[in-house]
Amino acid sequence: MGSTFEFVLVENDSLSAQRHFQSVIDEIERIENLISEWRPHTQISQVNRYAGIRPVRVDKEVFELTRRAVRYSQFSEGTFDISIAALDKVWHFDGEMNELPSDEMILGSIQKVGYTHIILDTVNSTIFLEKKGMKIGFGSIGKGYAADQGRALLQSLGVKGGIVNASGDLSTWGGQADKQPWKIGVRDPFRTYKMVKVLKLREGAVVTSGSYEKYAEIQGKHYAHIINPKTGWPSTGLTSVTVYGPSAELANFLSTSIMVLGADEGRSLLKKFPNYKAVFVRDR
Repeated sequence: MGSTFEFVLVENDSLSAQRHFQSVIDEIERIENLISEWRPHTQISQVNRYAGIRPVRVDKEVFELTRRAVRYSQFSEGTFDISIAALDKVWHFDGEMNELPSDEMILGSIQKVGYTHIILDTVNSTIFLEKKGMKIGFGSIGKGYAADQGRALLQSLGVKGGIVNASGDLSTWGGQADKQPWKIGVRDPFRTYKMVKVLKLREGAVVTSGSYEKYAEIQGKHYAHIINPKTGWPSTGLTSVTVYGPSAELANFLSTSIMVLGADEGRSLLKKFPNYKAVFVRDR
């Protein structure tokens, strides 16, 4: 998934811990081999190859993840969209971009993006992308999904507590060896030595989306690497959004969407999910 995964387990002995570490590593690899858009043999890669040509039958797990992603698009009125994988790259966040793309370039970049063109057949378990050149990808919720699945697997194996950390997308359960809850710090993007908030979790998840590491500064304005799939424009207004609640997958969706929507509309979206809360850091 292009990310570093880290695991913390509370166990009685190192032998059990190593066995369970291997089990969760195998589970992450299994998920990668189902949903990666970069590995050519995966079902998602096959769906993308046959865009505009024919539907592709997929496993129930892949189908249901895709169906949830489409529902997230509906909840967020299209500000979350897994078909953004087909976005033409007119924005560059390597520090060298010093002028805005033209309106025509930005509009052209989203021509193959649009969740309404993802056709799901529940009876046959197929996914069809209506437009040739369309792609779907799970860069937005895939890590959260994998973290949740890793947690579920370890719980089923009897591990009493731990953290599955998918490059900052965390799923936790149980507690530390001393029975204390897990303490997760939300970093201040402007003062990295400080924490905005410290969360105390047992079974829960924390996800942060932000523009403080990858962005463009053009004419004195900050443009995040998170793109609005409806307009092709980067999000502005928020530097980071941290969402916490039961599921890392759903928190992934919310944090990404809120970055695009902005603080006011983001709060309205968050109200639809009462089990989730958020910490916003605005642009300066």
